[in-house]
Amino acid sequence: MNDTTSLPALPDRLSGNPRSPHHVAAIFEHNIGIRFNGKERTDVEEYCISEGWVKIASPKALDRRGQPLLITLKGTVEAYYL
Repeated sequence: MNDTTSLPALPDRLSGNPRSPHHVAAIFEHNIGIRFNGKERTDVEEYCISEGWVKIASPKALDRRGQPLLITLKGTVEAYYL
């Protein structure tokens, strides 16, 4: 029952952090999925399709503001609506 005509186009770079300049709130009103190197990932914090990387949160390490440190993984990135 997804109506793909009303969905906004997925950007090349998107962040889940509202403080980031790459955060687009209209995209997060819909469910999106990320496929990284052929496998679906649910822990992606930020991605860039053209540069081929995703950032995931470190399980234990925190930065000086108390936010989880992000680990960059390089590979093939695909973003899609669920």
